[in-house]
Amino acid sequence: MQATTPPTAGRPRSDLNATVFAATLRSVRELGYAGATMDRIATAAGVAKTTLYRRWPSKGALIADCLLDAFGPVPLTGADRGEVVASAIRWIAAKISAPGAGAAFAGVFSDAINDPSLREILSKRFQEPYRVAVQDALGEPDDRVLLLIDVVTGTLLHRMGMTGEPMADADVEAMIDMVLRTFG
Repeated sequence: MQATTPPTAGRPRSDLNATVFAATLRSVRELGYAGATMDRIATAAGVAKTTLYRRWPSKGALIADCLLDAFGPVPLTGADRGEVVASAIRWIAAKISAPGAGAAFAGVFSDAINDPSLREILSKRFQEPYRVAVQDALGEPDDRVLLLIDVVTGTLLHRMGMTGEPMADADVEAMIDMVLRTFG
């Protein structure tokens, strides 16, 4: 008799993650960050709330993974240092402009102010891979790369928070010019 592999229960993890991440960004876009509760995200994804909590201990952890998935790796391309910095800034501006992403990003950062475990998740799982990639590309020390990340991301999120709209392309280009004076 030939051994058979029993079928696995539920849907494959990568398919589930894609479904949950799409439902998360859609929920944030439609309901705002505060309104996109784990209950509502689970309903939008067509899964049980316990399914979410088995994978993510909190909404913040879910949002961090969702953003990592949505953003992917930073493209650090260009013929010189200035082009590398400019391409990275244009990339993050576009990612923050994506429907639901800016609100999710700003909301999770806001929650992290009073949540040390969420700050740890954002620092280690979200910021650290980008910091390392930029540091390797530019050869700058940690504190300088963190300053670059803070200035660019903080400015983009501030604009989104103050206007509800992503930064206009012309303003992104002006910011690039300013940043290149220090990092170009």
